[in-house]
Amino acid sequence: MTRMKMRSFMRTISAVSLAFGLSAATIAQAQQPDRYAPIKVGLVTTLTGGGKGLGIDIRDGFELALKLSPGAQIDLQVEDDERDPAKARSIVEGMLADDVDIVTGLVWSNLAIDLVPEVTGSGRIYISPNAGPSLLAGEGCHEYYFNVAWQNDNLHEAMGSYMFQQEYEQPFILAPDYPAGRDALTGFKRYFRGDVAAEVYTELGATEYQDVIEQIKASGADSVFFFLPGGMGVNFFKQYKASGATQELFGPAFSFDQTIIDVIGEDALGILNTSQWVKEIDYPANIIFVEEFFKEYGRYPSLYASQGYDAANLIIEASKVIPDARDKDVLRQALLSVELSSPRGPFRWDTNQHPIQDFVIRQVALDENGLTNAFVGVVLTDRSNEYVSQCRLGQE
Repeated sequence: MTRMKMRSFMRTISAVSLAFGLSAATIAQAQQPDRYAPIKVGLVTTLTGGGKGLGIDIRDGFELALKLSPGAQIDLQVEDDERDPAKARSIVEGMLADDVDIVTGLVWSNLAIDLVPEVTGSGRIYISPNAGPSLLAGEGCHEYYFNVAWQNDNLHEAMGSYMFQQEYEQPFILAPDYPAGRDALTGFKRYFRGDVAAEVYTELGATEYQDVIEQIKASGADSVFFFLPGGMGVNFFKQYKASGATQELFGPAFSFDQTIIDVIGEDALGILNTSQWVKEIDYPANIIFVEEFFKEYGRYPSLYASQGYDAANLIIEASKVIPDARDKDVLRQALLSVELSSPRGPFRWDTNQHPIQDFVIRQVALDENGLTNAFVGVVLTDRSNEYVSQCRLGQE
């Protein structure tokens, strides 16, 4: 089992109960206003091939929010980018030609860096439910770009902080060689504040990890931090366990999220990972989200699903306070001003339109429905991101 030396920097998330036993459906129905402005949304995400589980969860979370707001007039177009940059570009260009008001859904940071400027440059709004590259948080920020999830460094900063305070001395750290991978290890080192045994970047989409596992075994590292989302994480974990390596594993939620632990099974029990969301957060919005997601899809939601859900609800809430979506400056101000009831609990926008929020430690555990991630404690409180000062928004 994972070494647990929980220190005083952990605190419990404050509990807010769902009063009087009202059902999620009753509350959702009671919150419906008399009118919504129509908004046309294009959701382009990865639904087949490598990493499809991430995009499926984003889509399912988004569509669940629409189902729970039946009066909303969201004209949603969903397309599969197959994690192919050329196909993603073709889809986004088609959506812009079709005069969508908002684009959302991209999983991968390389696609976001390539395509978000085209969306915002066309006078349309992009809301990220996942990828948060440092470029778009800093020098490449734009008034029409929002990230409802996190900035790429954040979850890795949280684990760097945890491992440093738990007195790990020489972690071996690895990630795929693409923008989110480079942001990941930058974030980890920012908060670890110690020496690492080695820093390795693997090929994006790699399936074989024997060479890097041999490097880990020979490195003298006392632990391993790895960011390998989707199938990459599954392949690495299985090969690592089969290799006889003994260094303790840590990761962000992306390496041990619901989509991954369902595949790798009970070998993951006890492993710690970091997230901005966990299903035990006792806020009314999270109780509704987890209950309704499980009812609709027969599985626990992941952080990706929570982010898709938040993206949809942000758009729905904005549609309540604007006459229409044609004036994108009015729509932007609505997105900035609405109070979003997020499953993660309270967050607010920083000036670069990324969240200020808490980050938690989770542990893979078993409950009555199988493997899940259980809440352990909060590791970073009210964390924004490192790139706010590089963004011109709020600096004028």
